[in-house]
Amino acid sequence: MVRLLEREGLSAYTITRVALMAAVTAVAAQISIPLPFSPVPFTFQVLAVVLSGLLLGPYQGAMSQVVYVLIGAVGAPVFAGFSGGLGQIAGPTGGYLVSYPVAAALAGLAARSMREAPRRRALLSGFLWGCAALAFIYTLGVAWLSVVAGLPPVVAVAQGVAPFVVFDVVKVGLAALVAVGAAPAIAPSRA
Repeated sequence: MVRLLEREGLSAYTITRVALMAAVTAVAAQISIPLPFSPVPFTFQVLAVVLSGLLLGPYQGAMSQVVYVLIGAVGAPVFAGFSGGLGQIAGPTGGYLVSYPVAAALAGLAARSMREAPRRRALLSGFLWGCAALAFIYTLGVAWLSVVAGLPPVVAVAQGVAPFVVFDVVKVGLAALVAVGAAPAIAPSRA
């Protein structure tokens, strides 16, 4: 299998990085606190999604999240609360899940900065692109929540964004801090 993927231009190093970030996202999903007033649980997935982009870049970051979503879609219990299956994707939180590949790609636009820019500029770039990724997650997640749960958009925002925004911005900041420290050490050119 690895040789087949290598023929397609994916090295074992790349496959490992992608798989590792998919696994990190699965672990982050299990740190889950259900909220009685919202169908959306509090998790650390935003941290993992943004971090995958910041560390791997737009293409590999997105690929790691595609792998994560596909593994969950086929039934592996990698989504919040050890759940999985197409029912989770079709459910009220499915919009958040399907937004992850694009969100990781958006955050990945700062990957080069994470590796090469001075620390302050790298942090700012990572934080801003991470916030763009978060905005995309919220946009698709709330739209999906509104349609699937039959909620008015204002209620969907109140249940799907308002309780999380401060914590998620902190997660984006943490992802930027981790990436600034780790990205130079794991840059693809070192492979």
